Amino acid sequence: MRQAFPVTQLRPGPHDVSSILADLTADHVDREFLGNVELHLPRLHDLFVQLYGDRADGFESLASVVDLARRSWAARPADLKAVDRGRASDPDWFADERMVGGVCYVDRYAGGLSGIRDAIPYFRELGLTYLHLMPLFESPEGNSDGGYAVSSYRRVDPKLGTMQELAELATELRRAGISLVVDFIFNHTSNEHRWAKKAIAGDAGYEDFYLIFPDREMPDAYEQTTREIFPDDHPGSFVQLDDGRWIWATFYHFQWDLNYANPAVFEAMTGEMLFLANQGVEILRMDAVAFIWKRLGTTCESLPEAHLLLQAFNAVLRMAAPGLLFKSEAIVHPDEVVSYISPEECQISYNPLQMALTWEALATRDARLLQQALERRHALPPGTAWVNYVRSHDDIGWTFADEDAAELGIDGYPHRRFLNDFYVGRAPGSFARGVPFQENPRTGDARVTGTTASLAGIEAGDAGGEDRVVLAHALALSTGGIPLLYLGDEVAQLNDYGYADRPEEAGDSRWVHRPFRPEGAYAERTDATTPAGRVFSRLTRLIDVRRSTPEFAGNELVAFDARVSSVVAFLRPGDHGFAVFVVANVADTAVEIDALTLSGLAPEALDIVTSHPVWLGAGLTVPAHGVRWLRVRLR
Repeated sequence: MRQAFPVTQLRPGPHDVSSILADLTADHVDREFLGNVELHLPRLHDLFVQLYGDRADGFESLASVVDLARRSWAARPADLKAVDRGRASDPDWFADERMVGGVCYVDRYAGGLSGIRDAIPYFRELGLTYLHLMPLFESPEGNSDGGYAVSSYRRVDPKLGTMQELAELATELRRAGISLVVDFIFNHTSNEHRWAKKAIAGDAGYEDFYLIFPDREMPDAYEQTTREIFPDDHPGSFVQLDDGRWIWATFYHFQWDLNYANPAVFEAMTGEMLFLANQGVEILRMDAVAFIWKRLGTTCESLPEAHLLLQAFNAVLRMAAPGLLFKSEAIVHPDEVVSYISPEECQISYNPLQMALTWEALATRDARLLQQALERRHALPPGTAWVNYVRSHDDIGWTFADEDAAELGIDGYPHRRFLNDFYVGRAPGSFARGVPFQENPRTGDARVTGTTASLAGIEAGDAGGEDRVVLAHALALSTGGIPLLYLGDEVAQLNDYGYADRPEEAGDSRWVHRPFRPEGAYAERTDATTPAGRVFSRLTRLIDVRRSTPEFAGNELVAFDARVSSVVAFLRPGDHGFAVFVVANVADTAVEIDALTLSGLAPEALDIVTSHPVWLGAGLTVPAHGVRWLRVRLR
C-alpha cells in the first residue's frame, strides 16, 4: 500500500482537463452535461492531483470517471433531470420548515418495498418529506450488521423486493413530495462481494481493492495507533483470512475496508453511486466517512484525504446528478463532525452532539452542556444543514468534547461512565431501560441502545416518560435543519428483547431498538388513554406547527441564557423583529425564568402550539420536562 503523500501534479498524459473537454465537445455530448463538466472538472482534476498525483494511472482513472458520468447522464431519466433543474433554482430546498424526515428498516416496518409503498398515505399524514430506508441491498445471510455489509450495490435483498421496485417506489415517493434516502456504504463491502472474492483470489485489477498483508508486520504497525471499534467481534483492525493473510476490517470481520489509495476503487464506487442516483435516490447517507483513508502512524480516522475523497465524489455527482445530496455520518469529536459539512463535501449531516447531549441533559437534569453546544457548535456554512434526531438505528455514544465539559467542571471519562450506567438502569434513580452495546471491560468503553420510549422512562412506568419523549423531539424539530424521526417512536414503541432469541441478532444488542412495526401501538394512536395515543397526538401537533412556522426554516439559531441550569433556550429569528423563543426544562420540577431575564423580549407573546397568548412581563413558568414554543417580538 502507498504510504507517502502524493506529489503535486499528475504525470503527463493525454487526459488533462482541456483534452477531456475537447473529447466531449467532439462527441457532441448534451450541452447541459457539458456545462456541468466545464464547471466541475477543474475541481475534480485538482482533487485527483492531491489524491493520485504520484500514480501513473491517475489521468486514465480521471478520464474513466468522467466517461462514467457522461454515460450516467445520458441514461438519467428525464424526470430526474427535471428534479436537478428544480434543485438548482432552489438550492436550499432541504432547509425548508416543511422538511420532516422518517427512517425505518424496510422489512421490520413494512415487510418489503411493496409495504413501504402502501404506507405512503400514512407518511403524508405524518408530514414526511424525507424517507430514509435503512440498508436494503444484498448482503450475507445471518448477521450482516443490519445490512451494512453490502454484497451488491445494484441488487436489492430479494426478501425485500427488486431494484425495479425500488426505482418505482422512488417515483411514487417523489410524486408524494417525499425524497428517498438510502445508505451508501462506501468504506467497506461484505466479504461476499464479487470484488472481495476476486481480490483474495488475486485476480488482475482487484488484488489492490482491499488492504491485504501476508503476515502481521504491517497490521501490527497500523494497530499501534488505530482503535478497536467492535471488540466483541475481533481485536484490532484486521482479521485473518483462511490462507493466513490479514485483511483490514474496521467493523465486523465480514466487512472488509476498501483501499481508496487505488484510483480504481474510486472509479468503481463512482459507478455504483451514479447507478443509485439514476434509480431516483435523492440523498445518499455517506456511511462511516471518518474511516475511508488509511495512513500508517495515524488513527486512520478523519485524515485529510477522507475529505478530498468526499469532495471528489461530490464533484462527479454535480456533473451527472446535480440534484443529489450527501449526508455525512461521522460519530467523532464535534470539531471533526463539522469539518465534513460544506456545499462541496456533505451538504447535510447528522448532529450526534445534540442527540447525545439531549440524553445527557435528561439524565443529569442539567442542560448546561446542551446549551453550550447550541451556543458554540450549532452554526454551519451557508448551503448546509443539520439532520437532528433523537435516536437512530445505531447506538448512543457520548461524543461531547472533554474540553467543553471541563469548562463546566465535568470530567469527561467518569461522566461517560455515569451516563452509560444511567441509561442501562445501573445508576440509582434511573428511569431508563437501555442495553449496553460493545462494552469493553479493558477500556471501560461502551455505548447505549434502546428505543426513545424505553430510554425516556415509558417502559419503566416513570411519570415523566412521555414528557421526555416529547421534549427530545421538540428540540430536534425546532433547532434547525431536518428533524428525523425513527418510525415507530411516534407511537412510543418499546424495546424488543426478542432479538436475543434470534441467532442472527443475538450478538448485537442494537437490535433491541430496531423493533418490528408496533401494530398494537399504531392501532392505539388515536386513543388518548394510551401512551401511544398521547405521544402520537403531541408529536404530530408539533410537526404540524413546525411545518407552518417560517422561523424554523434554515439553521440560524441564537442561544438565550435563561439563567436556570436545567433550561435550554434559544431564539429562531424571523422577519420584522419577530422570533420563535424555544424553552425546554429537563428538570423533574417546574422552574421560573424571571422577568428581568426576559426583558429583551416584548411581554406579549403567543404560544404557537396551543395558540394561547402568554404574558412574559411577570416571568415564565416552565413545567417539569416541559417545552414552550413562543412567538415573541424582540425589543
